[in-house]
Amino acid sequence: MTMLEVKPLSVNDAWKGRRFKTDSYKAFRRNVLLMLRPMHLPQTGKLQLHLKYGFTTAGADIDNPTKMIIDILSEKFKFNDNRIYRLIIDKDVVGKGNEYFAFEFTGICE
Repeated sequence: MTMLEVKPLSVNDAWKGRRFKTDSYKAFRRNVLLMLRPMHLPQTGKLQLHLKYGFTTAGADIDNPTKMIIDILSEKFKFNDNRIYRLIIDKDVVGKGNEYFAFEFTGICE
């Protein structure tokens, strides 16, 4: 599983209203894209994505950063996110300054 030591951005911090990305989201996106190492994904077929978040509070919503993370991953690795057929999401509670998100792609056999 690939791990990035970066605090997942909440959806509330990412968007202004319905359509406008905040400066926080733009900076988060730019930083994560630079941190991600190249990865080869199959050009076709169904994908499973396993996400794991390290939040500083147990009250953090597990689904809050998920759409942003998927959009960034699909941009970096050049795949259409409609190919994700299974999504597994786990949450950890970590100390302040130890926030992270991790991800792993696997194929789904038909």
